[in-house]
Amino acid sequence: MEHQGATIWLTGLSGSGKSTLAKMLASRLREVGARVEILDGDVVRTNLSKGLGFSKEDRDTNIRRIGFVCNLLSRNGVFAIAAAISPYRTVRAEVRTATENFVEVFTDCPLETLVRRDVKGLYKKALAGEIKNFTGVSDPYEAPESPEVVINSSTQTPEESTDLIWNHLLCTRLLKL
Repeated sequence: MEHQGATIWLTGLSGSGKSTLAKMLASRLREVGARVEILDGDVVRTNLSKGLGFSKEDRDTNIRRIGFVCNLLSRNGVFAIAAAISPYRTVRAEVRTATENFVEVFTDCPLETLVRRDVKGLYKKALAGEIKNFTGVSDPYEAPESPEVVINSSTQTPEESTDLIWNHLLCTRLLKL
C-alpha cells in the first residue's frame, strides 16, 4: 500500500528515549511496507550540521536543517522520524508550520530519572559544571505545549510508547493498513 508520508518529531531531554522509539517505530513501519528514514540528532550533528556548536543560534540552525530534510522526505511519501532534543518551542513551531503531516511526540521524563539512568555519563558531567550549555541542566528545554502524543518514558515501556505513536498514526489516517 502506498503511504502518504509524515514527519514524526520526537522531542525531549537527552536520554528520554527518542532514539530507541525512533528505531522501534521505523522497524514497525517497514514491516508494513512504509518507506522510513530516521534523522537522529547525534548523527545529523556529525554529518549535516558538522561545525555547529551548542549556542541557541546553532541549535536553531540544526533543527531547521533537520526539519527541511524531514519535509522533503515526508512530502515524497516517506515517514521521516526526527529524534532530536530540539529544546526551543519557536523553532519547533517553525518546522511544524513548514511541514505537512507533522506529528510532535514529547518524550517526557523527569530529570531525576534521567540522572539515575545516565548511560553516557553526561548528566553527571553537566551537573558538575564540566559540560556547559547542557539542555535541561544549564540550558533551557521548553516542553511542547500541545504535542500530538505524550510519552512518559519513566513509566511506559518502549513498546507501550511505540504503540501510542502507532495508534495516533492510524487514528489520523497518516498510516493506512
